[in-house]
Amino acid sequence: MNWMQSLYETYEQCVPTYLGYASGAKRPLLPICHVTVQAHIEVVIDGDGNFRRAQLVPKDDAVTIIPATEVSASRSGSKPECHPLCDKLQYLAGDFEQYGGVVTSGFQNDPSEPYRNFVGLLSGWCACRPHPKICAVLKYVRKGTLMADLVRSEILLVDKNQKLLDKGSMDRDKQSGTIFDLIDDQSEAVVRWIVETPGDTESRVWHDKSLWDSWIDYYLKCLVDESRMDVCFVTGEERLLTGNHPKYIRREGDNAKLISSNDKRGFTFRGRFTTDAEACSVSLEASHKAHYALAWLINRQGYKEGDLAIVAWAVSGAEVPQPTDDPITALYGDLPSDDKHVDTAQDVAIRLKKKIAGYRQNIGDRTDVVVMAINSATTGRMAVIYYRALKGSDFLDRIEDWHETCAWRHEYRTVEEPDEKGKKRERTIPFIGAPAPADIAEAAYGSRLDDELKKATIKRLLPCIVDRQPLPRDLVKSVIRRASNPAGLSRDQWMKVLTIACALYRKYRHGKEHYDMALDEKRTTRDYLYGRLLAIADFIEERALHKAEQNRSTNAIRYMHQFSQRPFRTWKQLHDLLTPYLARLGSSAYYYKNLIAEVQDMFLPEDFMSTKPLSGEYLLGFYSQRQKLREKRSDAAAEGSSDEGASN
Repeated sequence: MNWMQSLYETYEQCVPTYLGYASGAKRPLLPICHVTVQAHIEVVIDGDGNFRRAQLVPKDDAVTIIPATEVSASRSGSKPECHPLCDKLQYLAGDFEQYGGVVTSGFQNDPSEPYRNFVGLLSGWCACRPHPKICAVLKYVRKGTLMADLVRSEILLVDKNQKLLDKGSMDRDKQSGTIFDLIDDQSEAVVRWIVETPGDTESRVWHDKSLWDSWIDYYLKCLVDESRMDVCFVTGEERLLTGNHPKYIRREGDNAKLISSNDKRGFTFRGRFTTDAEACSVSLEASHKAHYALAWLINRQGYKEGDLAIVAWAVSGAEVPQPTDDPITALYGDLPSDDKHVDTAQDVAIRLKKKIAGYRQNIGDRTDVVVMAINSATTGRMAVIYYRALKGSDFLDRIEDWHETCAWRHEYRTVEEPDEKGKKRERTIPFIGAPAPADIAEAAYGSRLDDELKKATIKRLLPCIVDRQPLPRDLVKSVIRRASNPAGLSRDQWMKVLTIACALYRKYRHGKEHYDMALDEKRTTRDYLYGRLLAIADFIEERALHKAEQNRSTNAIRYMHQFSQRPFRTWKQLHDLLTPYLARLGSSAYYYKNLIAEVQDMFLPEDFMSTKPLSGEYLLGFYSQRQKLREKRSDAAAEGSSDEGASN
């Protein structure tokens, strides 16, 4: 039960600061025995239960914290249980059927049953733990005039027979600004309450913490069933146990559960235990706190890909870097605003190092940090597929090690920003660091890889980041193979695959070989030197094509795959093809000829003529030499020289 204990402790630590809407997240950190719903209508009443007004709820303010029972929190089926305070119209409106409202199929034999159930539940709450706002809502609901008041306020739309309008029967141009902007079926609208009383500083029931406490106290004390009291495996104390655990962990509408004790179908524990409590006894309080903390953390800082969710957090609530992020995401989020400026790739690497140093101060060496991944095989069942609990210093060491040993220079992140005329244009954000796992998966298998393969790849990479396990050999080879075969890829796509391949090969060889990101002119390994030769040939032809105002792939790029398999034979072909391009370059051709001769002289004869295929090391030589030539050309242009040979 380590994961539940960690989440329970996290909840306890974070509640004073982040409970409710204080966290600022789309999904708030919920008080226990509460859930969130998307509200559509606000009804304003006074302290005596008199209707004052009603209004539609803007979409950006629709998330509403409401009290819930165990059953209503995960309700489904034809007779869903009502929530105690805010709910759909069929539960709150005594005149729902009068205006053509259609109840859920299980209530059709007795359409007033949902309303009676709601009034009964709210009456019990008021009788046991009275609260002024609850009593006011109960007084108003008992009048049975909610539908009439909403129709009179023009919140609900009716036809000439005073029946709820169907969206399809209304002209589209007339729907704007009405309830149909929020929901397709008016009878499904959710109502929340505002109770205005003199001297009250918080009239919104979904923001009132005293009301939250009133419901929790009522639910845990007034509805206690002594037969359900036993020792909780999480807290070690005797508490009210539950067999109905929260859902909606990864997102709203997510029906998969981490703990399920349904034995009517699926036989989850039969044959090993007599009852579900023998397998796992968890209290309602511990279950809610653990699940609510996880849902909040995933929404606030986690990574989601389909049914896969990965999140790292400090039990203390302090901010931590996510193992699924690249440096740009870690430093700047998704770069939505224009004030987040990045000057150079090196600047990103320096900033990341400083930020991790900042994490060390905030987290501390002894703070527990947890990394957890969850996934589901079916719509109703979810599993913890990865779990690690580390000390803060150890976790940050591993994250820093990943970004240092798997670092390369990348240029595939972009941000939109306005130009002088106000038009949006994309600016490339260069960075030095490790690529994100999602980008690695795309580089290995293409942008059209299916969700399952992408999730499987990210899961395989997680231990490499957090546990310092070696990179999977097949994954590294797959990225190298795609980087060696630019055909079918755009230039930007290929450059992304190339730099990720360099990063992965550098990481894969870490501990056996050290590779700098800058060109190593003293390295004499066969594969590295062949990569340099390919880069020189590519650059020569690229320059010549540019002078001739031609835009096509160079022979070096077209022959790249063949070159990686048979470098000696292919190099002879490429070298012969360079003659006309060297002629176009004039005096600067001497510089490139000398550079080719210089690199070739560094080979051992047997290495140069070897028929062995090249390893991923040749990509490092290729990229580094190519980058050096580009920088040299930029420097020459800045000095007013048209060729590199002028400075040599």
